[in-house]
Amino acid sequence: MAAMQRVWDIFCRVIDNYGDIGVCWRLARQLAGEHGIAVRLWVDEPASLQALCPALDCAQASQTVDGIEVHHWTEQSTFESVGDVVIEAFACELPASYVQAMAAATPKPHWINLEYLSAENWVEGCHAMASPHPTLALTKHFFFPGFTASTGGLLRERDLLARRAAAQQTQASSPALQISMFCYDTAPLGELLDQMAATPTPIVCHVPPGKPLAAAQAHLGGSGPWQINQLRVEPIPFLSQDDYDRLLWRCDINFVRGEDSFLRAQWAGRPFVWQIYEQKEAAHLDKLEAFLQRYTADFREKPGKAVPAMFRAWNTGKNVATAWDDFLAARAEIGEQTGRWTQKLAEQPDLATRLVKFCSPKV
Repeated sequence: MAAMQRVWDIFCRVIDNYGDIGVCWRLARQLAGEHGIAVRLWVDEPASLQALCPALDCAQASQTVDGIEVHHWTEQSTFESVGDVVIEAFACELPASYVQAMAAATPKPHWINLEYLSAENWVEGCHAMASPHPTLALTKHFFFPGFTASTGGLLRERDLLARRAAAQQTQASSPALQISMFCYDTAPLGELLDQMAATPTPIVCHVPPGKPLAAAQAHLGGSGPWQINQLRVEPIPFLSQDDYDRLLWRCDINFVRGEDSFLRAQWAGRPFVWQIYEQKEAAHLDKLEAFLQRYTADFREKPGKAVPAMFRAWNTGKNVATAWDDFLAARAEIGEQTGRWTQKLAEQPDLATRLVKFCSPKV
């Protein structure tokens, strides 16, 4: 553990269910656990964090969980001090009183705007860019997570791949293909389930509550579980982050969405299908293509065609049945190529380490 022992404040507004707070919670835990930093996490919807961290008590305005000070961030929140480093997650806009306190502090805290993960090329040019405050003696820096050495890197705990390898080595074999299903309600889930049921491959599809289960119920009726030919659709409870990681490690194919589960599926090293968060004017599809270009750059022909086709089908609702059949047929090769992709990413420093290094000379 490093001996930094500084105070970092992380501010998070919950926008996309669990994605924003999921990233912030993993970052907070890693900064505290691996870098010896005192972290205060300010979140406006503690209930979303509680789903990922059941030990959290939503009735408490402030508490310490897993070594993190967690505060319910409201309009009435007051701040006795400012952190040495202040992370404004995903441009959530800090309270005006807090910004004034930052300007009055000596020395000035290091102010970071942690951005969303993107594989687009422009990210490299904007990473670490300074943005002076228009009226106060403060400078904010943009910190972009990314897949290259010229970005802020990716969240990855120091022992993550070792824990994954140990879990997968002791994993019991299953006669059925195990699939985890985490998606938005816009995913063409019904068509996919119909196609899964039409193939002779035994499949168990694990569906968590919320939008994925609601979509399954709308298509299949009732509350499940459902058995259609060789397909079993199994509702599962909402999982903590650690338990969700273990689900991804043991499943053969993972359907994920947003940012946090998307990245964790890559660390699982198994074939996955990503549903990206939808944006106006289909801007998300550019981000999808940027990732596909990096991810499949070294793929052989068969998986190099099957993966982009399935990702596009899942995000547009077009040709899902054909894309799924091809994806399933190429599963072994996709798994092999994804394992190499994971190892390639793991050769780079992780996001928390890069953040600490970026801020260290300045706090």
